[in-house]
Amino acid sequence: MELNTIKDAFDRVTKKQKLYSSKSQEVIEQIGQEIEQALTRIQSVHDATSPPDHKLILTELKTKLKEIAQPNQLEGTQKELNIALSKYPKLLEKSFNPDISKAYRNFDFDVHTVNQIIASHFYRDGLFDLGDCFINEAGEADARDKVFFQEMHQILEAMKSLNLEPALNWAATNHEKLKQNGSNIEFRLHRLQFVEILQKRGRDEALKYARTSLAPFATNHMAEIQKLMACLLWAGKLDSSPYSELLSPTHWEKLTDELTQQFCNLLDQSYTSPLSVTIAAGFQGLPTLLKLMNVMTGKKQEWQSMKQLPVPIDLDREFQFHSIFVCPVSRDQANDENPPMLLSCGHVLCKQSITKLSKNNSARPFKCPYCPSEVEVAQCRPLHF
Repeated sequence: MELNTIKDAFDRVTKKQKLYSSKSQEVIEQIGQEIEQALTRIQSVHDATSPPDHKLILTELKTKLKEIAQPNQLEGTQKELNIALSKYPKLLEKSFNPDISKAYRNFDFDVHTVNQIIASHFYRDGLFDLGDCFINEAGEADARDKVFFQEMHQILEAMKSLNLEPALNWAATNHEKLKQNGSNIEFRLHRLQFVEILQKRGRDEALKYARTSLAPFATNHMAEIQKLMACLLWAGKLDSSPYSELLSPTHWEKLTDELTQQFCNLLDQSYTSPLSVTIAAGFQGLPTLLKLMNVMTGKKQEWQSMKQLPVPIDLDREFQFHSIFVCPVSRDQANDENPPMLLSCGHVLCKQSITKLSKNNSARPFKCPYCPSEVEVAQCRPLHF
């Protein structure tokens, strides 16, 4: 959905409104000034022999007010504002179709699974009271991930207070799993703890911590440990040393993100909420589905029975989790029975399309539909996707 057009229209409305408001305020201020001046003249003290001519003052005021507030003075600006205001709702109605139910298809959802996904989304974001309320109202048992996400948020809250102990305990408990995942987060947590101890408790405590907690990582992180040992020479003045970047808050931020990601990995969960990803992808695909339904007006039954959409749904790369190939000839999506095949000319078609083009004769060459090359079926090879 293109929002730039809507934003531009909104900006035009606000600009016209501000211009009209400014001009109106200017006229009102001028009128006020003229009235105040007239009142001052009327109330001024004169000699008894020459009292102020009230009638003359009011006549002059009336003339000035007519000059200031001419009927057509604000008419042009008001007309421009009205035009912008009348166009904006029409643009909103056109861009935001309120009836999205047309794009809905009847599916047999597992309500229990959907409820668990929603509850898990709340728990993942630390909204435990909201998640519990939802579970109770939905009549579900406690979500299986609640305890794990509670532990994760306890660790993250402790890190906000510069307390790394819960994170270090979690990393030590899951040492082997983290190692299998290729993560060095345990060492990075110890490195950050070493810097904190050096800053707050001094050189001796930092050296003692290095001997007990950093030594086991010497095999794979010797260069970094040597750098940390050099920091001992700058105890109390690390911020002015060549290693001052170790004090950067970005280390805490990166570790927080890394811990969240690794925690979710150990739970076989994605880093981002599946519910958020699904809604965001649906938001991108909805305009195409609505356009399709407008074309298929009156074919609701056909829409409900479709196994494959007749048009592609373009999603950003962040929503593409595995390779998908759609044959440019048949428009069918490749699968195990109909895999993509690389032609000798370099183009790719699905196996069934090649069979049709060769008229089911493996010895009969056929012309590639995208270039002048003659292709033999025997020269086509399947691609793994």
